[in-house]
Amino acid sequence: EPPPRRGWSCQARAALREAGRAKMAAGRGRYFCTAGRGLEPFLAREVRARLGATEVDCVSGKVFFSAEAEPGELRRLKSAERLFLLVKKHTPLAVSSSRGKMLHEIKSLVIEEPKYWLDIISIWRNLHRHEGKKDYVSQENPFPLKRKSEESNVATKRQKTEQVRETLSEECQVQARETCVVPERKNDQDCRAESKASLEYSSESSGEKPIVNEQFSFSFRVSCRCSGAIAKILTSQEIGRAVGIALMKQFGWQADLRDPDLEIFVHLNDIHSVVGIPLFRLPLANREYIKTAGLRSTIAWAMASLAEISAGAFVLDPMCGLGTILLEAAREWPEACYWGADISDSQLEGADVNIRTAGLMDKIELLKASVKALPLPSESFDAVISDIPFGKKFKITKDIQLFPDILQEMDRVLRVGGTIVLLLSQDLHKRMDGITECAENDAPNAISGGTSETTPAKALNVDGNSSSLVNVAEESCLRSRQTCFGSLVPCGVHGVSLGKTDAFIYKYRKISTAGNR
Repeated sequence: EPPPRRGWSCQARAALREAGRAKMAAGRGRYFCTAGRGLEPFLAREVRARLGATEVDCVSGKVFFSAEAEPGELRRLKSAERLFLLVKKHTPLAVSSSRGKMLHEIKSLVIEEPKYWLDIISIWRNLHRHEGKKDYVSQENPFPLKRKSEESNVATKRQKTEQVRETLSEECQVQARETCVVPERKNDQDCRAESKASLEYSSESSGEKPIVNEQFSFSFRVSCRCSGAIAKILTSQEIGRAVGIALMKQFGWQADLRDPDLEIFVHLNDIHSVVGIPLFRLPLANREYIKTAGLRSTIAWAMASLAEISAGAFVLDPMCGLGTILLEAAREWPEACYWGADISDSQLEGADVNIRTAGLMDKIELLKASVKALPLPSESFDAVISDIPFGKKFKITKDIQLFPDILQEMDRVLRVGGTIVLLLSQDLHKRMDGITECAENDAPNAISGGTSETTPAKALNVDGNSSSLVNVAEESCLRSRQTCFGSLVPCGVHGVSLGKTDAFIYKYRKISTAGNR
């Protein structure tokens, strides 16, 4: 379903909309998810494997797709930040020096074909009949009527708030030169109050009576982001206000910026013009089963998906921290056995709380140990996955040259044919060029930066017994000569965003025992 282009006839546009209605009638919805930079390929594979999605289209920070799925199935997506029901996807708006003309074009884009809007709203309502608005609202505040005084609950609430802010910050960094910012709480309230006042004032002063449809009467708010050429002409606030007024006039909906029934998401940039409705208020990346967040859950899941976890496999995170990687892996591939080690008592305590909250006590074992001397037998694990804690976040100042020793210990406990998946900071990534220089020419598909990955990859098996992403390139990697780390060969690098900084997911495969080097 290609987006309408400038110059297309009204008949062509109408035909596309009719095709869209036909798909809706058949039960297939058109969706898009936002994703952290570098995770788009993971998400594209996931929607195909988990939802049987078709018409999958990736752009920077978003993945568009069609699928026939219930809300529970959609909620299971692990590599997405937020999920939206797609209303409109058009080519970029033509930039004009006339602000009034551009606002008119934006309003026309959003509210054209009211019947199509009502079709979309019907799908939205049908999806929420399975859960109800009470559940939809409760995600933002699970205990709105209860006031918790315990210090742990206050800390948890603060942690959740930071998670939401981190997600918003991540989404705002997807496109260069975004005008979107993550304001402080006070500024956010002031901005919303100002926008609400402007909407209500404009509606009252226009003198026009809205077209009220009692069957589709909602309260709503508009969230707008714009970047690129259009951001130099209009602000997000101006666009959001104009769209809100147009929707009130067209449908008679009431503005409610605090607790709306419906949120309208508008994103305009140099790539496309997108309008969508978020299906869930909290990001999918906010896991209800994680009490204290560590590594971003989407990154942890992506790392686990590269580890080729199969039923009965033994998986180790030798620097587990709060256990996020183990939690994501155990939830997705429960037929494996998981072990986590860390030298910090406080980190292990936090991991234990997370594991108990997730109900995975029978799946994950914890032990206190140094990654440089693991009290574990050689060649006892099928996969090793870890976030190497070098960098500003953990304030580690020890000699970074310890990394080869750490990798050697991981190599020791790994079985032949097993995989190691590591998350490395920018600093360590730069130094890796020197450390693995002898293997660079033997791994042409290993990418030293950016958001690409080894391609072409097999479909991600999320419902079976394996998380395998093995492909021809990786098989050839097995036949390449040994690296500086002896039995380990590199099998790909994936550049990803952690919000404020970038990181790199490295994958290695063990091709022989240390004694056969």
